[in-house]
Amino acid sequence: MHSMLEILILAAGKGTRMRSDLPKVLHKLAGKPLLGHVVDTAHELGAAQVCVVYGFGGDAVPQSMADDKLTFVLQAEQHGTGHAVKQALPQLANDSVTLVLYGDVPLTHVSTLQPLVAAAQAGKLGLLTVNLAQPDGYGRIVREAGKVTRIVEHKDATPAERAIREVNTGILAVATRQLKRWIDELKNDNAQGEYYLTDIIALAVRDGVDVDTYQPAYEWEVLGVNSKSQLAQLERVHQSEIAQALLDAGVTLMDPARLDVRGVLTCGRDVVIDVNCVFEGRVELGDNVQVGANCVLRNVTVATGTRIDAFTLIDDAKIGEVNRLGPFSRIRPGTTLARGVHVGNFVEIKNSQIDDGSKINHLSYVGDTTMGKQVNIGAGTITCNYDGANKHRTVIEDEVFVGSDTQLVAPVTVGRGATLGAGTTLTKDAPAGELTLSRAKQLTLSGWKRPIKQKKEG
Repeated sequence: MHSMLEILILAAGKGTRMRSDLPKVLHKLAGKPLLGHVVDTAHELGAAQVCVVYGFGGDAVPQSMADDKLTFVLQAEQHGTGHAVKQALPQLANDSVTLVLYGDVPLTHVSTLQPLVAAAQAGKLGLLTVNLAQPDGYGRIVREAGKVTRIVEHKDATPAERAIREVNTGILAVATRQLKRWIDELKNDNAQGEYYLTDIIALAVRDGVDVDTYQPAYEWEVLGVNSKSQLAQLERVHQSEIAQALLDAGVTLMDPARLDVRGVLTCGRDVVIDVNCVFEGRVELGDNVQVGANCVLRNVTVATGTRIDAFTLIDDAKIGEVNRLGPFSRIRPGTTLARGVHVGNFVEIKNSQIDDGSKINHLSYVGDTTMGKQVNIGAGTITCNYDGANKHRTVIEDEVFVGSDTQLVAPVTVGRGATLGAGTTLTKDAPAGELTLSRAKQLTLSGWKRPIKQKKEG
């Protein structure tokens, strides 16, 4: 029977080098707060409790992470990592094991952390270390006869100790009962005047607890974010991981380095994605979907065989099979496109249902509209859905032909098979099967002369 796992996430830092009023752990990587990545990892590890120690930024951290089943503990004054852990200890059960993670270290793999937890459950202290070519600034792992004896912070290290390349990541797991005992013994007699969590390593060695070290598969798994520059570097690392997984799943990416997934992207077979596309929230692309360059898709499902041409923005919509969208189309929330729909350039659709085979090929606005099958909307058509106070619906039945430059003033219904002449302003229902038009009579004034520009004298 393994002891229950509790996870402590230290997230109290101000992040001065971010130069921002936002707490550091709330800055986003791939569309999710740094802390959100760590919380997801904690839940994936099966933690019975995830406790977040926060400080800078007041209630911003608990408020923005409210839905994530977390326990929050305030560290009002920051006196080091040992002090941060101490704030949370009353929340932790004596018979559990505790894994300590950091809210600004977002990319650690679950598989990297599992051995640490297993070590702690076996009565040892599991410690994550990494070998760095440039270890400056990090605490060094001091070993004797291969066994870890202590960790020395860079500022407190001798020249010989500074030559050590194996450094501490700060990530560790140990029996909670032992952690509580050792935290009480920490002292702050060091260069920073802080209580270092890392000092418990020497206490574990003193008490005969084995310290087992593990290393991540990739150095970037243990990198923290202290500046916008580091955030940008980890963003690219994470995006290249996502791109690699898509490539492995058979997706064609025209350039894996020019892709941004800020959420979850799932793809069917033979999906092709061109450069500079952004996918936000949950996006599902069916088989044989093609996405052109510079598109943004947010919370969208796209069914089999649909082609989305360049510079198209789709937000919170359902796109059916074998549609053609774009270039330069904007599909807004609440829109459903059925099968074989064409939406062309400079067309905006909002909160509308478009049925099979209908075409809106250019320069139109369709809002709050129910449109039937095989409708053809001419260029420059506008549904006038807003009267300045309320929104109204337009209903266009099957096989309607709407001439160019037509305004439909909602609420209005166009009957099945009707034709609206170009330039019509429709304010009353148009009967099925008839031609309806409203336009001024055409006049030609014979003998009219165009004005001539007067020549200036002098």
